[in-house]
Amino acid sequence: MYKFVLKRLAMMLPVVLGVLFVIFTLTYLTPGDPAKIMLGEQARDEDIQALRKEMGLDNPFLVQFGNYIWKTVQLDFGVSYTTKRPVAKEILDRFPTTMLLAGLSVIIAMAIGIPLGIVCSTKQYSIFDNLATVLGLLGVSIPSFWLGMMFVILFSVKLGWLPASGFYGPTYWILPALTIGMWSAAIVMRMTRSSMLEVIRQDYIRTARAKGQKESTVIMRHALKNALIPVITVVGLQFGNLLAGAIFIESVFSIPGIGKYMVDSIKSRDYPIIQGGVMLIAIVFSFVNLLVDILYAYVDPRIKSQYK
Repeated sequence: MYKFVLKRLAMMLPVVLGVLFVIFTLTYLTPGDPAKIMLGEQARDEDIQALRKEMGLDNPFLVQFGNYIWKTVQLDFGVSYTTKRPVAKEILDRFPTTMLLAGLSVIIAMAIGIPLGIVCSTKQYSIFDNLATVLGLLGVSIPSFWLGMMFVILFSVKLGWLPASGFYGPTYWILPALTIGMWSAAIVMRMTRSSMLEVIRQDYIRTARAKGQKESTVIMRHALKNALIPVITVVGLQFGNLLAGAIFIESVFSIPGIGKYMVDSIKSRDYPIIQGGVMLIAIVFSFVNLLVDILYAYVDPRIKSQYK
């Protein structure tokens, strides 16, 4: 097992390097001059050129990228153009908020999606199954930012039950986590239903029933455990996607997370913040995928035997 983990950690290096190259290239080709934005439209050309030279923006592309990689290896991610604070400090201050939002959303998605998927698979083509399938299709199709605004209108403006913005306590977490969680729950439900339908038709399920075991035991111990591999994959991917895809929700609910901060940084051409944020998300996403692969071994003994 440890050899597999070390191999996956080594494979993360070219992935992160490739992500850095792509995001650095995109920021380099993006129209707009950070020096001019920082100094203002009324700044003199000589002042802009002096600041560009100080920031290293007058160097060729490969020189700028090489300097950035060298500083990154030394754990120096640069300084924000707008706040003049270290990029690592700016991002790490907001990272726990985004992680909390993503974690709560995944918990809601699992709590809703997995039970619904199990019930739909055991009662295939019933009224409940058809209704849950329609709701799941709606959950996948409805844009999350629109659903968030509808929740704000209903629960904050009309009913006054929950705050409309901020992330200062448990009551502030409910609406944004529920908004993203409902969208993810639809995906988890559809995958759980599909995987369970494939498993419950296997011969060993009929054998377990023929032995006289309770239906709940057959479903939970035999069917669900063997159907969890694709579900774990989807949940892991959803968690990784939420780290990068919660940008709209953070903007709707004014949450001080990485997503909203990166959107503001894109508007102000704060390239170090953009590059540092994307790199952090890529690293976390890689670790999530590694954790999913390790969970496979504990869910399915056949996979664990391959590691040995």
